Amino acid sequence: MPQPFTLRQLLASCILLPGAALAAPFAYVPNEKSASVSVIDTATDEVVASLPGGQRPRGIATDGKSLFVSEAPTSSLVVVDIAEGKQVASIPLGESPEGVSVSADRKLIAAAVEESNSVVILDAAKRRKLAEIKVKGKNPEHAVFSPDGRWLLVSAEEAQQVDLIDVKTRKQVASIEVGKRPRGIGFTPDGKRAYVACEMVSTVYAIDMGKRKVIAEIKGGNFSNGVTMAPDGSRAYVSNGKDGTVSVIRTNDNQIEATIPVGKRPWNMAITPDGRKLYVANGRSNSVSVIDTERLEAIKEIPVGELPWGVVIH
Repeated sequence: MPQPFTLRQLLASCILLPGAALAAPFAYVPNEKSASVSVIDTATDEVVASLPGGQRPRGIATDGKSLFVSEAPTSSLVVVDIAEGKQVASIPLGESPEGVSVSADRKLIAAAVEESNSVVILDAAKRRKLAEIKVKGKNPEHAVFSPDGRWLLVSAEEAQQVDLIDVKTRKQVASIEVGKRPRGIGFTPDGKRAYVACEMVSTVYAIDMGKRKVIAEIKGGNFSNGVTMAPDGSRAYVSNGKDGTVSVIRTNDNQIEATIPVGKRPWNMAITPDGRKLYVANGRSNSVSVIDTERLEAIKEIPVGELPWGVVIH
């Protein structure tokens, strides 16, 4: 495993001359039991660095310059400077923080905090807490911004609904009924639809965000949990923890197009900006599976740290 190091040289090597092709992005993988973040070069699908992530990193998001990692033992959000490869701040959140997301304009961070049944909103630039919002669901796991940044959709382990927060007013304004134990959430690029995986019923719920109601129920694999949308909104990818597979859902008809074997206990995922590769964190395989989305098959399994929780790509 590569040792922790400054990414400045590696990033510098990606500075391009006019007319050159864009460099491939990096995938960042928090390893919960290894207290590290593995950095994967998506051009080569090799681990090229290991960054700090606190004592027990879980949720992860980025604004392009920093990684924001939820860290359970200190109940905080760890901020890691990507170029310098070091932790630069720690912001108190509350006991047992999990999923983290960044708004599309990169101004706000949202973190789901389990023990307080709340979502914390932070200023990304000033690295300070702006609000803490109580939600109906118990033990919230993910708080995901809509593409326009107007809403936060929140899933929770002890719930049969997803809770909707108005970002401007800092209040929960609705709940939308789904199945038991909602987990991963993904929005179509226009924000008109959301897909929510519910683990205990192994079902994915398509939600009309304007009407705030479920319009389709799609039977997934056993213990459906993570959700990632294709950049063009044509597909929703859903990890199935018990099966060790990823289901591919066509959003035009909400039918499963393919089921792809990956590693053990696939969890949270991320897709490259061009939509060609999906990276799946396999918690019990200590690996990341790379899926070719044109061929709809896994093309590589990359060893990372112990108990990878998810992936973010930039």
